[in-house]
Amino acid sequence: MPFSATPIPDLLIFEPRVFGDERGYFFESFNAKVFREAGVTVDFVQDNQAASNRGVLRGMHFQHGAAAQAKLVRVVVGEVYDVTVDLRPDSPTYRQWYGCYLNDANHRQLYIPRGFAHGYVVTSEVSVFQYKCDNFYAPEAEGGLRFDDPAIGITWPTIEGGYTVADRDRNWPLLT
Repeated sequence: MPFSATPIPDLLIFEPRVFGDERGYFFESFNAKVFREAGVTVDFVQDNQAASNRGVLRGMHFQHGAAAQAKLVRVVVGEVYDVTVDLRPDSPTYRQWYGCYLNDANHRQLYIPRGFAHGYVVTSEVSVFQYKCDNFYAPEAEGGLRFDDPAIGITWPTIEGGYTVADRDRNWPLLT
């Protein structure tokens, strides 16, 4: 099975089977049947893509209520350090974070169920980040947490020159 567990329940790493030869490589980045067999039964309705330079930190974002989103995230060019925070109040890992590197060489993807905040920092010169969502973007339901919230304690990688963070992301409230 191409899925592996993380320390946070329901947060899964998907490692597709990559077929490579002298021409390059091929892999299925998404197959609904494979995901259903792993217990992931979401219907994705929207695909998004973002290009960023080294040090750009995006997050920590979420949508709440009926507009909450599950996501399947991946990097098609470059590398990011991807981070999620469990915001599900009934979860045994409530307020815990998980981070992993996603890049164009390992082809890993991260399945993020509803109820998580999500963000990433670009660790390569440039990155192209793609993700599927199971719900449409709803600006009125958007929320976020500070990427440097001491109550969460995310250990972000050091980036020479520091991070580039949008004012909106820098000004999200602290969790406490």
